[in-house]
Amino acid sequence: MINTAKQITKKSNSSFYYAFKLLPQEKRDAMNTVYAFCRETDDIVDDVGSSLDVKHEKLRKWRIEFEKAFRGHSEYSLLNKLGTTISRFNIPLDPFFELIRGMDMDLQKNRYLTFDDLSLYCYRVASTVGLMCIEIFGYKHKSTKEYAINLGIAFQLTNILRDIKKDAEEGRIYLPQEDLAQFNYPEKALMDKTYNANFQELMKYETQRAQHYFDKANQILQLEDKPSLFAARAMQHIYSRMLNKIVTADYNVYENNISVSFFEKLGISIGAWAKYSLVYT
Repeated sequence: MINTAKQITKKSNSSFYYAFKLLPQEKRDAMNTVYAFCRETDDIVDDVGSSLDVKHEKLRKWRIEFEKAFRGHSEYSLLNKLGTTISRFNIPLDPFFELIRGMDMDLQKNRYLTFDDLSLYCYRVASTVGLMCIEIFGYKHKSTKEYAINLGIAFQLTNILRDIKKDAEEGRIYLPQEDLAQFNYPEKALMDKTYNANFQELMKYETQRAQHYFDKANQILQLEDKPSLFAARAMQHIYSRMLNKIVTADYNVYENNISVSFFEKLGISIGAWAKYSLVYT
């Protein structure tokens, strides 16, 4: 690993980077380390220059090296640092292994029959990250774990809706096959980037589903835990804005580049920090 955890996070230009900036140093370093692990795991699967067999082998080795890192014996400094972070913040190991299983799902399949199938994928690749992060942020109520799970699903569904065009170009369709059938929008139409009334209705349905998980997260989170979770709340506001932009674009993700700008991310992050760290403390 040539890049440090901070460099990996910053280079990704992820919304996470801006949400982390206002954390105390120790927590910021820990979050950068966790995010870098997630990013590097994802990059194994997304490596266009590697065959499927090579990706499987790389992911298998990555898991083995992760296990070695518990004793500080991994050949990757990032994983050894992650092992120290896990110990320092007492982060459960299961979310890390579940994340790897989620990435393996991307190597095993490129279609999802039902939403139950897709929600398992969303849990593994996104909710698990939230379950890691809340241990670093700190919380008092056990219900915060449910907050992290629902928020992760909302995030991943938003990503899926934003990236429909890109994923289709890579031969992937994450929208459940049962939903395509329900709205009479065949797979070929998606691959051909056909924007019509059926697609609009399908997208309206999917955005409402994502919003449902945002709403569930909001209902679960206790007021007492909001100050320590301001970074998660910043992420929530950033992704909510992205979902709203999809709706505002009349769901035409084929012709519109749906994104939240640098200044929007920065402003949202500072606003969340000010609201939850100053007003609620």
